[in-house]
Amino acid sequence: MVLKGQRVTAVDQRDDFTRWMDVLLQRAEATGTEGEVPVAAVILDGNGKAIGHGRNRRQTHMDPLGHAELVALRQAAVVNGDWRFNDCTLIVTLEPCPMCAGALVQARMGTVVYAASDPKRGGLGGSLDLSTHASAHHHMEVVRGVREPEARGQLERWFRQRRLQNR
Repeated sequence: MVLKGQRVTAVDQRDDFTRWMDVLLQRAEATGTEGEVPVAAVILDGNGKAIGHGRNRRQTHMDPLGHAELVALRQAAVVNGDWRFNDCTLIVTLEPCPMCAGALVQARMGTVVYAASDPKRGGLGGSLDLSTHASAHHHMEVVRGVREPEARGQLERWFRQRRLQNR
């Protein structure tokens, strides 16, 4: 956590991302036991304070928009009192899909940090990159691969278990 007025180095920031990702991986694990794809997200304000938390809720709420990133965005917008997040950071266990990546561009998210990349459905470098697309009116910093082996393993185990249950 960074205190106001404190100089932040890339190493300090990476350590904060890693600590938050550890928390999110635990939340994602709990989400997976509830039958949701195990994905969790948090939004930090410019001072490093959590202002929005989200976990996948598509099955639980029968909501196609129930992605962890969108749940966190809705909560953070209320707490923030604004829909713009230029000085904020979203940290999430899986690369955002194109829908979520588009929402993050629209919300003017300052930085997005994710663990596991998604080469089939990723919207920030996996199958396409909306953060650098010519149509994007806002370009965010994207940090990839924080705790990727752990997040990828968690997702692979969850999907393997789901396939066994559906046999």
